[in-house]
Amino acid sequence: MDAWLVMVAQLPTEDPAARMRVLRTLESLGAGVLREGAYALPDSAANRRSLDALADYIGKSGGSVQVLRVAAASQAQDELFKRLFDRSAQYDNLVKIVESLRVAFGHSDPSAIARVLLKQRRDFEAISALDFFPTPAKLRAQQAIADVDQEIRKLYFSQAPTYIGPGEKLHGRTWATTKPLWADRLASAWLVRRFVDPEAKVLWLETAGQRPPGAIGFGFEGAHFAASGARVAYEDIMGQLQLGANVALAKIGAIVHFLELGGAPVPEAAGVETLLQGAVRRAQTDDELLAEAEKTFDLLYEAYFEPPKRLPGTDPR
Repeated sequence: MDAWLVMVAQLPTEDPAARMRVLRTLESLGAGVLREGAYALPDSAANRRSLDALADYIGKSGGSVQVLRVAAASQAQDELFKRLFDRSAQYDNLVKIVESLRVAFGHSDPSAIARVLLKQRRDFEAISALDFFPTPAKLRAQQAIADVDQEIRKLYFSQAPTYIGPGEKLHGRTWATTKPLWADRLASAWLVRRFVDPEAKVLWLETAGQRPPGAIGFGFEGAHFAASGARVAYEDIMGQLQLGANVALAKIGAIVHFLELGGAPVPEAAGVETLLQGAVRRAQTDDELLAEAEKTFDLLYEAYFEPPKRLPGTDPR
């Protein structure tokens, strides 16, 4: 049977703000409510630290509290404790929202649908962070997000440019760039996978000479999409494939240009640089680094994207 932490507290009554802060903190920790004034969490070092800090705050705010480490008296009681932390309903609700996005397929800009899915993915991560005893509902939600994400990529695929030049198709290709990976190459790979070739396979080469026959090169001298002293490979992709009308992509391009080549300062560039540095430190492989970097560029796109304005008198659907 599992060990449990139980906090029995008389919350501050003279300070409503302090009382609310305690309740919100318990909620953010994912604590289960045994009854009014009694809260439970699985026993772990992190939860002990959190409850000890909260107990100290309650005491200083005029309340009283005890934090106890207990074990359930029986397996049945242990299961009752675990049910306090069942997140299945939250996952099921998230699945309904995610699957409802299909209604917009063919009617809304794929970028707008992707922005909503990105929010649901963040909600999934928030639920997962407090899901101490995962159930099959978590896998269902994870699969629903992956399925809809794949369908959105196909929508991008249907709208994306088809050729680089005469006879050279873009879709379902291998794309290759050289190391080291930094802002331009990571942003270019994100741009390709999101807006040009959703089925793209990306290779990370030690040297340009390793590019396999038939692979589309980017980010090195002699590549299909090359960087120069005037613009980065990301901007070359946008220019050649006529993506410049997308204002959100252009704003991201300005950040990438500044991080790689300098020039006109971009206020957001420092924050993006910090996030990419964190991604470099966290990732164990180049593919993991791209996955982390994609989160940053997805969020930037969400922040910059402005849906088309509806003309007066037109149907909003």
